[in-house]
Amino acid sequence: MVADSRRRLAVVAVLGLLPWTVLVIGSELTLVFPAGLLNTNPLQFVSIYDYFLSYTEGLPSFIRSWRTGVLLYAIALLSALSGVVWREDPRITALALVGAALSQVGVFLGFNRRLGSLAVPVGTVCILVAVWWYYWPLLTADGAPDDD
Repeated sequence: MVADSRRRLAVVAVLGLLPWTVLVIGSELTLVFPAGLLNTNPLQFVSIYDYFLSYTEGLPSFIRSWRTGVLLYAIALLSALSGVVWREDPRITALALVGAALSQVGVFLGFNRRLGSLAVPVGTVCILVAVWWYYWPLLTADGAPDDD
């Protein structure tokens, strides 16, 4: 069971390293990670902290769901970590991950409504696949974890 907990923690951690939204505006590429934005022209990383505390003026409302997703992802990561050091409730981890994935739908739709923008919800798809693959069996009656 510990090996399974470690594997789930590794998967949840990798989800935080993937870009959640890939944004193409004209010939410019921006990757939206849980930790911040990576712009390619010019090459620049803006942390989520700086983005929401330094560049708050004029932010579109749909981008605010990004920080909600990051908070939910942090909860999922802590929950998965608790499975390695103590005990994980897979319902909490799965629900937090699904919430993080769905919070990015607003980001995806908001950018795709703008002319000349194309947003691809990489994180939403990857997170939902991970929940289905690693957590759905734990949530079904037959795959319920033992309380040993």
